[in-house]
Order: sequence, then C-alpha cells, then structure tokens
Amino acid sequence: MKTPILSILLLVGWVATFAQTSAQFEMQKLNFSYGAITNFYVDKVDPSKLTEWAIKGMLDELDPHSSYLSADEVKESTEALQGSFDGIGVSFNMVEDTLVVIQSITGGPSEKLGILPGDKIILVNDTTIAGVKMKTSDITKRLKGPKGTQVKVTILRNNESIPFTIIRDRIPIFSVDAFYMVDNKIGYIKVNRFASTTHQEVVDGIKNLKKKGMESLIIDLQGNGGGYLQSAIEIVDELLPNKRTVVYTEGANHAKQTMTTRRNGLMESGKVVVLVDEYSASASEIVAGALQDWDRGVVIGRRTFGKGLVQRPIPMPDGSEIRLTVARYYTPSGRSIQRPYEKGKEKYEEDILDRYKHGEFVSADSITFADSLTYKTLVTQRTVYGGGGIMPDIFVPADTTKYTTLHRQLIRNHIITKISIVYAEKNRALLSKQFSTFEAFKLKFDTQEVLSHIKQETLAKEIAFTEEEWNETKDLLAIQAKAIIARNLWSTNEYFEIINETNDFVKKAIEVLKSESIYYNTLQ
Repeated sequence: MKTPILSILLLVGWVATFAQTSAQFEMQKLNFSYGAITNFYVDKVDPSKLTEWAIKGMLDELDPHSSYLSADEVKESTEALQGSFDGIGVSFNMVEDTLVVIQSITGGPSEKLGILPGDKIILVNDTTIAGVKMKTSDITKRLKGPKGTQVKVTILRNNESIPFTIIRDRIPIFSVDAFYMVDNKIGYIKVNRFASTTHQEVVDGIKNLKKKGMESLIIDLQGNGGGYLQSAIEIVDELLPNKRTVVYTEGANHAKQTMTTRRNGLMESGKVVVLVDEYSASASEIVAGALQDWDRGVVIGRRTFGKGLVQRPIPMPDGSEIRLTVARYYTPSGRSIQRPYEKGKEKYEEDILDRYKHGEFVSADSITFADSLTYKTLVTQRTVYGGGGIMPDIFVPADTTKYTTLHRQLIRNHIITKISIVYAEKNRALLSKQFSTFEAFKLKFDTQEVLSHIKQETLAKEIAFTEEEWNETKDLLAIQAKAIIARNLWSTNEYFEIINETNDFVKKAIEVLKSESIYYNTLQ
C-alpha cells in the first residue's frame, strides 16, 4: 500500500506531466495548422505574414492592449519616447499638399543653415513633394535619416527657390509643449507625453516658473496618452514627500510591485491642479490618481481613458516585438485604473463614443459607480472611484455650443491653419517690427485682417454659411488664428498661452487655485 506522501508526489508528477503534454499537444496543433496552410492552401502565402497573423490573432483575444509590432513599428514607437531622432530638425504643417515649416528646432541643422518659419519645402533629393498629394509619412521618411548623412532640399521663400544641403543630426523631441506664468503666482505646464526626457523638462519648467514667483501649479495632461511609467513616477516624486506610494502593479504571473517616492521634491508644498480628459491615459492616469489619492492636488476635467494594463516588451529575433500585458496598475488607495474590456475589443474601442452618446461629456450625473468601486483618499478620507479611469474632483462639461457647424467645416478643410500660416509668412517682417515682444503681440494684435482672409477662403471653397453663423464663430476663430500666428512667430509656448484663453479646463483651474474653499493637503 502506497503511503499518503508517495501518493501526493505521484499525483503532483502526473499533473506536471499532463500540463507539459497538454502544452506540447497545443504546439503540435499550431505547427500542424501552419504546415497545412503553407502546403495545401489554394494561393501562395508569405510564411512571415502567416506567423504575424497567428501572433496577432492570439494577442487580440487576450485584451485590448497586448499587441504585435513589426520592426519598423518598434523603431517608430521607441523613437517618439526616447526624446530624439535623426533628421533635419524642423516642425511643420501640411497646408493642403505643401509642407510649410512652423519652426526650425533650436540648435538643429536647419536652424544653423537659416531655414525659417513659413518656408515651403518643395523638393527632397530632386523628388517633388509639393503639389503631388504625397503622404505625410512618406515625406517624413525622406527627410529623416542617420546622423551625419546629407539630404538636399529646395525651399520656396517669397516665390524664390533656394537650395540647401542639410547634414542630418540628432534632433530632440520635446514632451513639454509649454510652460508659462498665468499670473504673478500661478504657473502652467503642458505635458504631451511621458518620454525619457519628460522629468527633466518638467523640472526645468518648475525651476523657471519658481524664479518668476510661482506659488501654485497647473499640470495640463489633456490628451496625454501616456508613455514611460518611470517618467510619471519621477514627476510625482517632485510633488509628494519621500516614501509615498505612487502606483503598484500586480498580475497572475506578476508579483506585486510597489513604486514609491524616493527623494525631496521641488514642489512638495503649494497648490497643484491636474487637468485631464477622456484622452488622458496610462501614465497620465498614474500621475492624476497618485496626487488625488494623497489629497495633494485637485483633479479637474472629465473621466480619463481608463488604460491601466502593464505591457512588457518581448523582443523577437527579427526586431519585431510582442507587447504583452502582464499586470494591472493600481493607485495608492487600491483603485484599478483599467476600464472593463470583457465585452470584446470592438466594444472597448467604442467606449469614448458611448460616453458621448449617453451624456457623460456634458453631465457628471450621467456617470454611475457601483459601491464596490468606491475608495477613500489616504489623508482626508474623501470618496473616490475606481474601475475605469480617474474621475476628476471637479467636472468640466464639454461646451457643445462653442464649436459650430461652420467651425467644424473650417477645421475639416484646414482653412484656419492655412490662412493663419500664410498670413504670418507674408507679414513676418511687418509683424516683427510692429510687435517686438510677444507680450505686445498678445495685447495689441488685431485679428480683423486675418478673419477677413478666412472668410474669403471659406467663400472660395463654396462652404455655405449665414452671417449669423459667422458671428457665432468668429470670436473662436480670432483666438485660434492669433495662437497659430504666435506659434509661427515664436513657438508652441506662445501658442498655448493664447489658445488657453478659450480652454474651460484652464479657466476652471485658475478659479479653483484662487479659491480658499477647496481642500489642499501639504502632507507635512
């Protein structure tokens, strides 16, 4: 008779053998299917494509964020977060089918050669790129290239063709779009993504604003889709005291890992507001959730995207990559950031549209949470919510009256951007003479002439509108045109300083920061 211990050991061994055999059997099925298709399918099938389809098919069934990237896609996505790329160093807009330079990046090869905002790039290595309906991605590929290589371009400036030979160099990609003082006490920082350089960019911004007297800070994460987790943690570390939980991760095959603050930050006291919307995701939600849970800052805006799944990059031999979900993000109070995805990928991707349809963008009352998804903040014990994004402390509804049908048509036809860039280009010398500083431009620039050009272009495009519709739209057009012109004369910093005059999130943040009734915790 077998002893109980021996029986248990035999059972464990049998289970392990069965599991191994089961896994081997499933792999045999996969290999058999691959062989059947490559040998018997009616048409020739590219084996590499078949492999990619199989991988994508498996990942698609797991969750919405596990994904497969080709080698080119890996390079492109990594480049955007590394904080630099090899190229000629210009930011540009496509105005109809022509590349118009917005700005030559400071210190880059184009700036050193004297390429100016408003210049049109019409030829790249003797290939015409203007007026031929070439894709923006194809133009970008022609301009980018390894550091030290050369590219020949022809610029059109004031109807004169000027050839340039540009030696490509390493070009920085900035993740902070703007930082400026809203008034003599409130500072503003706009972060567009969390890249490898983001923490240092934010630190530089905070230091600059503090020198100008900043006591309160607005961190704008509207539309920020995330990026590197470490960058988000480092930014929170500047705002929270030492040894505070920022976020933790946990999964079935991923032991719990807790990330905490580790040093004294630049701004551990003073009021903080974080702006978020339905497109603020992942790392943005980690920042907002941590500051909310520790009662360190007020979160203003609309419910965030709800992307709280952790992807681990698994490189493949050919340079492609699997990004496999291995854990979930949880805020310090224990809230899961991830929204449900059990109804399938298609339904998951329709979530933002569904929110709009049931009124969530205009009324906070349309959002309901189960009692099981309520949590308490860690200092004041306020109620906060989990299970799908970060719900702001103060809701800002979408202004459905601001964007008229006429405005949507102008945006769709790129009329505002086109006319504003052309106006800035033609009047650059005059505007520079008339407004020696941005402050003077901001106070005194008259938009009547550029609005007249926009109206003429609208009529030329045969876009029908009434005078009443024009009057309803023109104030917003004036601010947008003025901001675009400022960006072409100066930089994106000045663009945001003007465009934020119409941003309801920023206006609410200023109101809150000037109020004495809202809670703040300094965590001393």
